Amino acid sequence: MRNKINILKTLFYLAAFAGLIDLHAQMPATDQSGPVALKGGTVITVTGEEISGGTVVFDKGIITAVGVDVFIPEGAEIVDVTGKYVYPALIHARSSLGLSEIGRITVTVDLNEHGTINPNARAWVAWHAESEHIPLARTHGIAVTVATPTGGIISGLSAAMLTDGWHWEEMTYRAPTALVINWPDMANVRARDNALKELSEAFDAARRYMTARQADGLRGIPPHNTDVRWEAMIPVLEGDVPVHVNANDLTQIQSAIKWAEEENVRMVLVGGRDAGYLLPELKEKQIPVIVTPVIGGPSRQWEEYDRSYRLPSMLHEAGIEYCIAGDYAAANAIRLAHHPAAAVAFGLPEKEALKTITLYPARILGLDKRMGSLETGKDASLIVSDGNILELSTRIEQVYIMGRNIHMYDKHRRLYDRYIERYSRMGP
Repeated sequence: MRNKINILKTLFYLAAFAGLIDLHAQMPATDQSGPVALKGGTVITVTGEEISGGTVVFDKGIITAVGVDVFIPEGAEIVDVTGKYVYPALIHARSSLGLSEIGRITVTVDLNEHGTINPNARAWVAWHAESEHIPLARTHGIAVTVATPTGGIISGLSAAMLTDGWHWEEMTYRAPTALVINWPDMANVRARDNALKELSEAFDAARRYMTARQADGLRGIPPHNTDVRWEAMIPVLEGDVPVHVNANDLTQIQSAIKWAEEENVRMVLVGGRDAGYLLPELKEKQIPVIVTPVIGGPSRQWEEYDRSYRLPSMLHEAGIEYCIAGDYAAANAIRLAHHPAAAVAFGLPEKEALKTITLYPARILGLDKRMGSLETGKDASLIVSDGNILELSTRIEQVYIMGRNIHMYDKHRRLYDRYIERYSRMGP
């Protein structure tokens, strides 16, 4: 036994030593120590016109000035970004980032709980701050990601998480953001009916529980025992927390809309592959759509090849509130900007595309008072790049999250440097 323990210790230290080169990539940034002014770049505010030769000033994690001739406090660190672009940081509206590490190793995946009704499952508590995927996401400009559970009928509560910090408590930006529901496949009648019955019974039980809790303390009424499942659903029933319904097929979406109306809950459609067939209804019911993903082929043989690519422009033209989330997989979070970029090639205006991963997800998630655009009073979460961030060739040179200067060395850059060095040693 002692030999086994010594072997495990040796392997642990070797692994730790091998990981030292990534120490800075994983190390959370320090808090902003003084005012910073990014001066001379093209400032993309998102909500207003772009500012050529502009300046963004921030202090204590908050933007204090945006413009050309703005006041820069004495002693501020002035960063020359002439020839560069300054954007608000990106928001990933739905991802397994922080909840999933290696798909084939189950102990590194914490996406779902046992059973089908788990409204009390909290994604922010399951968040793994040491995930290798998180540094990659933040160096690719993602400051906030919505950690989203999956599995069952009611998966649990999602949360907006910062991509920089020491632990889940420090990295929780807003929780909960939504109750996640997976709409059943409508083709399998028996499974569909069973799932919808479970869903209906869960909401009925939660309502009865809420009524009982509200009666606690009234004369002659004994206190009601706490049930963590139904307790978690009270903010949903009161309208404070929306329901994010994962549904793609036309009949799924129609059924979900009808259910949300009957239950009187705030619904956000997630996925929405067939949303283009229901534009008038989505507009009338004022149901926002989180599109995921854009890059993909048609789901039916008779559909146009570019159906998914055109969906964002269809939603935009119809005046429906929407945003783009891209891929769900943690390892693919870095591709977030690729999805609106692809939509631009199929009719979505470029300025609109940028909003789908900044301002629009902030609005849908209730973060727009703090994020989504470069405005005075908002959090200093921003990007400095050498070009348009919707261009795949653009390099993000610096990221600030709530004013913190992020270390830009990650696993991808380490491997790039490693193999450049290898081939340079081989000679011509």
